[in-house]
Amino acid sequence: MGSTYDIGVVPGDGTGPEVIREGRKVITAAAEKYGFSLNLVDYDLGGDRYLATGDLLPDNVLSEFRDLNAIYLGAIGHPEVKPGVLEKGILLNMRFELDLYINLRPVKLYPGVVTPLTDKGPEDIDFVVVRENTEGLYAGAGGFLKKGTAQEVAVQESINTRFGVERCLRYAFEYARDRSRNKKLTLCGKTNVLTYAFDLWERSFKELASEFTVVETDYAHVDAICMWMVKNPEWFDIIVTDNMFGDIITDLGAMIQGGMGIAAGGNIHPGKVSMFEPIGGSAPKYTGQNLINPLAAIAAGQMMLAELGQPEAAQGIEDAIKKVLVNDVKDLGAGRMGHTTSEVGDLVVEYLLDQN
Repeated sequence: MGSTYDIGVVPGDGTGPEVIREGRKVITAAAEKYGFSLNLVDYDLGGDRYLATGDLLPDNVLSEFRDLNAIYLGAIGHPEVKPGVLEKGILLNMRFELDLYINLRPVKLYPGVVTPLTDKGPEDIDFVVVRENTEGLYAGAGGFLKKGTAQEVAVQESINTRFGVERCLRYAFEYARDRSRNKKLTLCGKTNVLTYAFDLWERSFKELASEFTVVETDYAHVDAICMWMVKNPEWFDIIVTDNMFGDIITDLGAMIQGGMGIAAGGNIHPGKVSMFEPIGGSAPKYTGQNLINPLAAIAAGQMMLAELGQPEAAQGIEDAIKKVLVNDVKDLGAGRMGHTTSEVGDLVVEYLLDQN
């Protein structure tokens, strides 16, 4: 038997446990097929624990996370908890405390999946967004003056450090050099208005470009990126951007690749523990009905295995997902797949194990 990986599993809220159940099924089958071991350790973080104990992300759990190889997350979001409490207290806290400084979001249209873009197919929509994940407007800098009065002032500051910007850009250049189709990297910013933050981004980008001469580079404002992602998604290979813009364009990316039901992402610290998750929310109205689409969670598991250094297993899972989409699941919506959540997971495992 080959390597053993310690994986923290956080099923979370709503339908999170259901999709993670299927993801576990698939990655466990992949481990057995490709000769490595997974030590899966469950953590009950989420809304139910918070309502019962007031705990969000306890220090002892955070300490255990640091010793893991990866974290596999289902969903965070509970209808009885005020929006923002769980997201900030668990998700953002994990990103900052574990320094998960890269958010990696493949935007890939699989065969058999319908995109809202007319006349676009899998050959046109296949790019990756590299989003800076620990700075920018999400750093939490700012505050209120005279809150609750007619003179109230709210300030939210975007924090961009040379260290943070450069390490994100370096990751993107290395990704474009080593793993991208066309070795092209596009910087997404707003240099004509956000003249301080994106001056730093643009200068750092140009300096690194002189080091990575095999990578073709270009720049586009974020509003133009949004337009071209709809009109000409085939123009893009790798896009790198800051935290806020990355948050926006990756949701647009999910829609053009067929919706949240197929979108997965990684929160990565290269060489250290990283966290992988489906992009969609907890979908509480479908909880316990075995109707939710698990493919995004399964794809997140596939990304996790790739990051852990198991590319054959990751490719095997991706190939199995493609077969399910071509042969079995024509609608990604909950309750419209023609199969239950567990049946979709079983189909992915079946195709995975049937591969030579």
